[in-house]
Amino acid sequence: MDNEQLKSNLTSSKHWLRLVFMLLFAAVLQLASLVMWVLVAVQFVFSLITGEDNQHLRRFGHSLSTYIYNVLKFLCYSSEEKPFPFADWPANSSAEPEVAVQPALVADAPEEAAK
Repeated sequence: MDNEQLKSNLTSSKHWLRLVFMLLFAAVLQLASLVMWVLVAVQFVFSLITGEDNQHLRRFGHSLSTYIYNVLKFLCYSSEEKPFPFADWPANSSAEPEVAVQPALVADAPEEAAK
């Protein structure tokens, strides 16, 4: 890289504007992480009391985790698209977020594996 290219990069407002947005979204990420921890605690207490999770909290947690993922993609230069409020809030799909199946449960069914 020559000195002209370096000088051009250092004086480009595009890079400095992105830095401002990155600092803003880094602060938003900290706040979103705090909200996620509160959500985790509330969901745990709700589950402890009622015996099952709250579907509304699960949907919000799903969209919040998608938002956090979008912020991280922007911060790591994996995406040029700025997350909410410059884009729409991540929409929940019409289906419920899937609950992961534990591999040990699948391995315990030898009849299914043989088919």
